[in-house]
Amino acid sequence: MEFSHIPVLLNEVIEALAPERGGIYVDCTAGGGGHSSEIAKRLPNDGSRLICLDRDDDAIAACSARLAPYEGKWEIVKTNFRNIGSALDMIGVDRVDGVLWDLGVSSHQIDTTERGFSYTGEEAPLDMRMDRTGGLSAGDIVNTYSEDDLRRIIRDYGEERFAGRVAAAIVEQRNIKPIETTIELADIVSQAIPKAQRMKEAQHPARRTFQALRIETNGELDAIEPSIRDAASRLNPGGRLAVITFHSLEDRITKDVFKSLSTGCTCPPEFPVCVCGGKPVIRTLSKKPILPTDEEIRINSRSHSAKLRTAEKL
Repeated sequence: MEFSHIPVLLNEVIEALAPERGGIYVDCTAGGGGHSSEIAKRLPNDGSRLICLDRDDDAIAACSARLAPYEGKWEIVKTNFRNIGSALDMIGVDRVDGVLWDLGVSSHQIDTTERGFSYTGEEAPLDMRMDRTGGLSAGDIVNTYSEDDLRRIIRDYGEERFAGRVAAAIVEQRNIKPIETTIELADIVSQAIPKAQRMKEAQHPARRTFQALRIETNGELDAIEPSIRDAASRLNPGGRLAVITFHSLEDRITKDVFKSLSTGCTCPPEFPVCVCGGKPVIRTLSKKPILPTDEEIRINSRSHSAKLRTAEKL
């Protein structure tokens, strides 16, 4: 299956990062290379480079093919984006001029049945790993986590108001037999949601639980803050950060770390003067996140929840 992923907020990302200025840029979530190829296209032929990070082998292959016309301008490192610091060290890069994160799941990952991300369509193993070479799968989590832990992640990561009912239903079913497929789990979740609530919803009632399991499986939220902080410490003055989020949890973390980095001082509010010596590292480029246009949403419905936050190194 072809790796297709329409880059979200592409024009806004390019405007924020301004790769035509030259320098070294990092795409922390290269995916199929949609954003990466547009960055590489605009890099001047003066030794400027694009470094792509991803942990999905399918994405790496697709991104490499898409970047082929820009030979000499790019390289790919297989790693989680939280490891941006060690990845740059490994290839001998100290400072960079722009860093991008697109925290969404690619269309390819959702639409490739055997990846196990989708709660609709054909039955598939409960996998959801972005790096399929190791680590716990969603099936491992569903069948081994305690009911309390399942309730916590479904509530916190999926923002599911019926998390307790869903967790109890999962445990009840797995005590009969292991839950092995996406359709099995989607049916269990659907039945655990009250019928009146199911009737109100335009989308599948399992979407929040699947989101929660995907986040837990891949440690997505835990990686955001350290990755942004490491990237900010590597930026040259005037360098840019651009973060695309797709749900409130990701956006809240991004907003908070931007606020922390742009404030500097960590002294309690009651202190009359700063004693910590912290200085602002970045300035945010817009108070509110940048949203997709109505036209982009019409063309790519998966962009509807996207938000872009940008910042510049002081």
